[in-house]
Amino acid sequence: MGGRRLESIVLIAGCLFVAGCSSLGSLGYYAQAAHGEFSLLAQARPIDDWLADPATSERLRAKLQTVREIRRFAVEQLSLPDNGSYKNYAQLQRPFVVWSVVAAPALSLQAKQWCFPIAGCVDYRGYYSQQDAQDYADGLVGQGYDVQVLGVPAYSTLGWFNDPVMSTFINYPDGELARLIFHELGHQVVYVKGDSQFNESYATTVEELGLERWLQARHDDKLTQAYRVFAARKEDFLELLLKYRSQLEADYQSNAGDADKLQRKAAIFDALRAEYRQLKVRWGGFSGYDRWFAMPLSNAHLALVGTYHDRVPAFRALFRQSRDFADFFERVKALAKLDKPERDEQLDRLQAAAK
Repeated sequence: MGGRRLESIVLIAGCLFVAGCSSLGSLGYYAQAAHGEFSLLAQARPIDDWLADPATSERLRAKLQTVREIRRFAVEQLSLPDNGSYKNYAQLQRPFVVWSVVAAPALSLQAKQWCFPIAGCVDYRGYYSQQDAQDYADGLVGQGYDVQVLGVPAYSTLGWFNDPVMSTFINYPDGELARLIFHELGHQVVYVKGDSQFNESYATTVEELGLERWLQARHDDKLTQAYRVFAARKEDFLELLLKYRSQLEADYQSNAGDADKLQRKAAIFDALRAEYRQLKVRWGGFSGYDRWFAMPLSNAHLALVGTYHDRVPAFRALFRQSRDFADFFERVKALAKLDKPERDEQLDRLQAAAK
């Protein structure tokens, strides 16, 4: 997710009958997930058909050609899966493919988890309808949670289906488009049920390493410079969030009373907004992260910040020990087979060696 990614919430028909799926509410949720996924797949047409269609705009035609090049590079240079994913295109009539609900207690940055038969336990709950997501979020607010509803442009079905290219992200800059495809294909290689930090930090590493090599292969100075500017802004923004996440953690772990903690929490979020405005000035007015601030800030906004980035240094260290991407994937698979405590211990060692 990264503000944009969601592992599979899709359930094949048999999953409706496994233990834990018996309540009416759960059946309704799984039904919308299955209907949403199959509707999406029904709208997807082969990229070759779009390219052959005279009604396809030149802009879309160029983007689809770029996707084909990215897909070929992913298979030939990064050892990512050579399957049917990202060979079809779906034109959706909405800005996001799904909306993800993230929740955390009022005085904690520990995200609420939901558990599913395929994806395991994850820190979000996805809906194909924005209104359904908002209705569910409103119920969590009524229970005292801090909640964020986040639009998601892409997700991986972890190889269960051939994930299509979608209108929700096709117009991204080429570097962002490549990064997203490398990330989602990375999920198809390795996925550990119930360990979002492992999954997302690993896939973020794949996208970063893959993009570095893709940019080198393109020999396009303008494209490379544009992405460097984007990456620098992203790094600035991440550092900003981590700074204030640390302040919130200190507040919640203090011996102060709940009323004082809540007062300090509000002050921290006010400071975060103020420093973001200063950051935008330094960026020359770039407003690409404004949507993140569109809703009132809460713990839910910061609960998943570390999920995508905290373990990246460890995975980069593991890559440096690997012969190539194929060897790297085998090493990650070996980590994935370990129990979580042992897996975390191995990652800690890699992280320490990376410093």
